[in-house]
Amino acid sequence: MNKSFPLQTLLDLANSRNEEATRRLGKLNKQEHDAQAQLAMLHQYRREYQERMQSTSQEGMDPALLRNFQEFIYKLDAAIAQQTKAVEQSRVSTQMGRSEFNNTQRKLKSIDTLQQRHIETQTKIQIRQEQRITDEHTGRMSAYKILNTENN
Repeated sequence: MNKSFPLQTLLDLANSRNEEATRRLGKLNKQEHDAQAQLAMLHQYRREYQERMQSTSQEGMDPALLRNFQEFIYKLDAAIAQQTKAVEQSRVSTQMGRSEFNNTQRKLKSIDTLQQRHIETQTKIQIRQEQRITDEHTGRMSAYKILNTENN
């Protein structure tokens, strides 16, 4: 009869933590991707607005309108700076999530290795027991045949 794996509770906990770290890392990766996409959109919008300001100013522009263009571009620059910080914070969070994921993977692999060794040991024990039973049965059959031959 095989013994159950004594660290099964730890293995289950390691699996659970690994699954949670995987979900968390996926969420962090998505947040980072979304933050980068938003930053790219802000850069694109600023380029388009800058081009529009240049084309309008070449045709002649009211100073008040030029000031409005410039103020809006400054606001876009501030939004880009803020979003750049958000992207960097998201990268840091993602890296921390990746480290956590790697740690849970290592722990899970260690406990899984112990489980595999346990299974191998139990298999060897079972094979030895079956061999001993087979040897005993063969010995009894040989002894029975010898007794029957001597009695005849």
